[in-house]
Amino acid sequence: MKKLAFVFITLLCSSFNTTDQMLTNAERDFGVKHLTETRTYLLNAIKGLSDAQLRFKTSPERWSILECMEHIVNSELLISQGALGAVSQPTTPEKRSEIKYTDEQLISAILDRTGKAKAPEMLQPTGKYPNAQAILEALNAQRDKNIEYLKTTTDDLRNHLFPHPFFGMLDSYQWYLLVGAHQKRHTLQIEEVKADPNFPKK
Repeated sequence: MKKLAFVFITLLCSSFNTTDQMLTNAERDFGVKHLTETRTYLLNAIKGLSDAQLRFKTSPERWSILECMEHIVNSELLISQGALGAVSQPTTPEKRSEIKYTDEQLISAILDRTGKAKAPEMLQPTGKYPNAQAILEALNAQRDKNIEYLKTTTDDLRNHLFPHPFFGMLDSYQWYLLVGAHQKRHTLQIEEVKADPNFPKK
């Protein structure tokens, strides 16, 4: 009888234990480094640019550097909200078989600018920020939150999944990698604007 009682208590207690799996140290370090380095890449790309340079367009239908920056921060805010929303839902490890990309493949696919895609209207730049400094303040505030989250979270990011409209099913950790890769993709676009022969000298 005592043995049965012990087994029952053990099972009862285990039902309250979290089954969440924390990120490995390697995953945590890679994610933090990725978010840190992609931000630095952007900051270096726009450093010292004048207002005329920030607003220059290679053609009327293409984005200026300032518009690229606004799109980056719009996307970071929305993606971060979505990732945290997914983590608040039950884990769905059975969906991991639907993931098509490894972490490295996902980053490479995002950085491949041979394929163009139009951003959803909600992520289009609208000029809501008065200047580049205001955009950077919003971006840095959210990026700091994302970096701190990856440094400290005990959430099971690998088993909270939701689909991307283009890349299909991703886990929440991959969504955070997407944040950094997306920023680098548009920093590459910024570099293309700067390389235009008509780019203002100052």
